[in-house]
Amino acid sequence: MQTIGTIITAIGIIFLFIGGLGIFRLPDVYNRLQAGTKCTTLGAFLTIVGVGITQPGWLPKTLVIALFILITNPISNHALGRASRKSGVSLCDRSVVDRASEFEEYKEKQ
Repeated sequence: MQTIGTIITAIGIIFLFIGGLGIFRLPDVYNRLQAGTKCTTLGAFLTIVGVGITQPGWLPKTLVIALFILITNPISNHALGRASRKSGVSLCDRSVVDRASEFEEYKEKQ
């Protein structure tokens, strides 16, 4: 079980690194939120579950923490994205699709 926990933890660390790199490299707040949500949620989940597998006495606590992260991280990033949109933060010039403005235009027509 020690090696399985170590492998799962290592995979989680790799995802956390990729998420951090995405936050550093991507051009605007909306793309950064995407990288932050997807990679860091999975990375934190795998890292915490891997530690729980490595230390079996901690497994119930780590599963509760991992479940909490799975629920709260996407919700908090969604709230940050909505707040950015409502405060007028614009998309990057290289962004091709803006579904939020398309939805607002559709809502105004009806």
